[in-house]
Amino acid sequence: MTLLIQNGRVIDPANGRDDILDVLIEDGKITRVAKDIQTDAETIDAAGKWVVPGLIDLHVHFREPGFTRKETIATGSRAAAKGGFTTVCCMPNTNPVADSEILIEYIKMKAAREAVINVLPIGAITKGQNGEELADIGSMARVGACAISEDGKSVDNAALMKTAMKYAGMFSIPVFSHCEDRLLTGNGQMHQGAPAALLGLAGISPESEEVIIARDIILARDVAAHLHICHISTNGAVQLLREAKARGETVTAEVCPHHFALTDEDITDYDANFKMAPPLRSKADVAALKEGLRDGTLEVIATDHAPHHIDEKNCEFAAAANGIVGLETAVALSITELVRTNVLTPMQMVAKLTCNPARILGIDKGTLSEGAVADIAIIDADTKYTVDVQSFASKSKNSPFGGREVYGKVTHTICGGKVVVAEGVLK
Repeated sequence: MTLLIQNGRVIDPANGRDDILDVLIEDGKITRVAKDIQTDAETIDAAGKWVVPGLIDLHVHFREPGFTRKETIATGSRAAAKGGFTTVCCMPNTNPVADSEILIEYIKMKAAREAVINVLPIGAITKGQNGEELADIGSMARVGACAISEDGKSVDNAALMKTAMKYAGMFSIPVFSHCEDRLLTGNGQMHQGAPAALLGLAGISPESEEVIIARDIILARDVAAHLHICHISTNGAVQLLREAKARGETVTAEVCPHHFALTDEDITDYDANFKMAPPLRSKADVAALKEGLRDGTLEVIATDHAPHHIDEKNCEFAAAANGIVGLETAVALSITELVRTNVLTPMQMVAKLTCNPARILGIDKGTLSEGAVADIAIIDADTKYTVDVQSFASKSKNSPFGGREVYGKVTHTICGGKVVVAEGVLK
């Protein structure tokens, strides 16, 4: 198949390119990026739109195996495609936990059969995520685990975590760390502050996150591994990362759109769609996250897409599950909250969703270079609309952004040269 994308604003941070250009796709690959390409191929008119590398999400939960009433690899991949993502990394807290070669191969097989985009499995750090015995990291890496993580919890045993880092370094995969001291979190339900006090909900201190970040940075200092911190949410966490980078340590971090688009002051009642881990933080924390994005301390925007069945959110706040769906709102929230407010340039925003996560994974994606696989998203950055959660392709609709006015809509997603979303509609 030959396809020509015409007249778009090509934003390709990997190559430092930001210009009005055409992109020619032949046999699943980008063969030419230039002005005024002449061809008889099928065309997509991208005038007035951004043409960017297919987005890469380092942090999603597709819930398969075991929790398919919330999401499946098939439905999750379609939600990702609608959001402009062509590669996602699935966390291992499934049932059974993805802690073995067999489970990693199962996820890859299901993705090959049912996904419309690239789905990369992440292996668990410990068997069953019980924090007691290391999973077979080498076997998982050999069959395609792109990273290891205990996401949903921290590995409390520091010695075990350091050993896991050593093994990850041996197999050249990163360690994705969920940083939370569960004793400090206790029975907390939201950020520790005035809004929590007004609602009568137990608070979660910033220290519950920062203590484990500091620990994992220290553990990683003398270990040949790449530490990646998941869903940064506090001012102190940003400062810890900034200091580690100043020392030349190999540590990267991500921030989620909900953490820079909302604060704890947005929780005015007991709507559990606002409940997540880490929790929504203060205005000062959000300002620090934005500054961390601006100065490069935080290299990646990731969604932590966490679908839940309606029964798990339509209940008392204290009993509700943590997490929100995020794949179909990430682009709009990033444009609305970061680009239109001059926190980031379009080039900087796109880098945090494409070449930066690709570099962390060590994969040949996140670029519009000639010869690269044709993973591409087209975004109308100026379109204003109201988020409608019922239109989501995700099986779950747990989002606090329903009814919110935003800018920026994905019109096309192309994966491996195949158009999977056209004019905002899944094909």
